[in-house]
Amino acid sequence: MTTRIAETDDLRIPHALRVAVFIEEQGIPDPDEWDGRDEGAVHLVAWDDELPVGTVRLITGVNGTGHITRVCVLNSHRGTGLGAALIREGLTRFEAAGLTRAELSAQSYAQNFYAQLGFEAYGPEYDDAGIPHVSMAQPLPRPADAAAG
Repeated sequence: MTTRIAETDDLRIPHALRVAVFIEEQGIPDPDEWDGRDEGAVHLVAWDDELPVGTVRLITGVNGTGHITRVCVLNSHRGTGLGAALIREGLTRFEAAGLTRAELSAQSYAQNFYAQLGFEAYGPEYDDAGIPHVSMAQPLPRPADAAAG
């Protein structure tokens, strides 16, 4: 398996991945997935040779905060480190842009995954599209141990 992560302007690729994971697999209602924030965002795609297998959407917010959103990896490629690689690439891009904080909305079951990448939960658990979520954030630049992890 040869993997790489690349930015794409072809939204059909990340959209197809999100349909497969969020709408078909997790049962998120179609209108909840499409929030109107895709245009102007950076879309990264993880590739296994020529097959797109994961994606993440990066949104630059206000006050130096970057938002990591719509993180998904096809079931066939989970547990391979691709999800962590997508998050790390997003954090690297946020740091390069001079942002000082990264935030995300984690599905609660994945909280430990994001914690291992340096994110800390804040606020109460909440429902998003019928799935429990928790808000998480980390300062940028990252501490050396989270960046290397």
